Amino acid sequence: MTKTLKGGLLAALLAGTVASGAIAEDVIVFHNWSSGPEVAALNVLKSHFEAMGHTWTDVAIPHDTGSNVNLLNLVQGGNPPNVFLESSPGVYRNLTEMGLARPLDDFYQEGGYVEHLPAAVVQSITVDGQIMKIPTAIHIDGMIYYNKDVAEAAGVDPTAWASLDDMFADFEKVSAAGYVPIALGGQQWQVGYLAHAIAAATGGPEFYAKLYGETPDPAALDSPEMRTVLDWLRKFQQATDEGSVNRDWNVTTNTVITGQALMQLHGDWMKGEWLAAGKVPGEDFGCLEIPGAKAVPVTVDSWGLLGNQTPEMDAAELDFARVVLDPAVQAEFAAQKGSTPTRLDAQGDVDVCSQYVLGVLEDPAHQVPSPHSTVDADWLSSMWVVLFNYWSDPEMKSDEAIEQMKEDYDAIFG
Repeated sequence: MTKTLKGGLLAALLAGTVASGAIAEDVIVFHNWSSGPEVAALNVLKSHFEAMGHTWTDVAIPHDTGSNVNLLNLVQGGNPPNVFLESSPGVYRNLTEMGLARPLDDFYQEGGYVEHLPAAVVQSITVDGQIMKIPTAIHIDGMIYYNKDVAEAAGVDPTAWASLDDMFADFEKVSAAGYVPIALGGQQWQVGYLAHAIAAATGGPEFYAKLYGETPDPAALDSPEMRTVLDWLRKFQQATDEGSVNRDWNVTTNTVITGQALMQLHGDWMKGEWLAAGKVPGEDFGCLEIPGAKAVPVTVDSWGLLGNQTPEMDAAELDFARVVLDPAVQAEFAAQKGSTPTRLDAQGDVDVCSQYVLGVLEDPAHQVPSPHSTVDADWLSSMWVVLFNYWSDPEMKSDEAIEQMKEDYDAIFG
């Protein structure tokens, strides 16, 4: 967005008052959501926010292209958004250094919000002891969604799998029945997500924290647990179909929806695609965590607010936060996106897959935060590059991948 356009938008602020008593504002909303369910969910927030008298103006970028870099470029270029979709703690630290962060502890205390949020959500929205984010959705980064008709036709029961070995043992039956056992999208970010889901499932919370924590432990790189992650990543790469290369996640989901493949292992935002196709959770498709998982990684999609604004814009931003955290809006939003509400008291129907997720999250020891909420962005990016190279080159050995990660660690952390 150019400075001229930004100035034009700000000059066109609506007159009058809104529900909170604030002057109506034109609020610039920065995000990277573009799939059908994501847009439908955004429209839930937009309709409720604009019903308060404000105007919502989109600034959207392609999905998973390094939104933190684009956001900070906008800020540094003098054209910052007012509200932004961002979970990386590093972004909030950068904004704090610029004097543009907006802590929300007082807002949360006054609204009594914290008591209605799961512990994993509170952990995710807190940066260096201060609440900085507004949680809009919960997802599990590595879930299995499977087509129940395909499972029946192939004679397999995914709910009986007690381990990854059990799951892979059934793939021969699935292939013999004429179906792809597992559909995976061969893009860097999808491989990265698969890797940290495997790390949590096979290595457990302690190993996961050494690899994806705020201060990674280099000893975790050359460990039996890391080699197990790489071994399983190779098995998944060898099991997926030929169409995997560079395939978008939602296109991959469609191969399962349409009965070409048995299952997809990906973030449970897959549910949005199933719902958009008119499918019913528990009837047309099933959902489960990785068989035998020691832990699951939890993504909390969150918004941030830019600080150091005018009093009118400050008030409008808090109106946005109130909309996102409203218990009825939470349920409506989750139904469109295919997510699980972040509020325990969300007012609306919660489908069987979200009930399953909430059941998994009842055990604090069985969950770990998504790397995007904890880890240094450069470290995560470097891991994604190595893991994707490993995925893309069947001849690459695990020792080579480990050595590359060690070199990247030394370059980033010294």
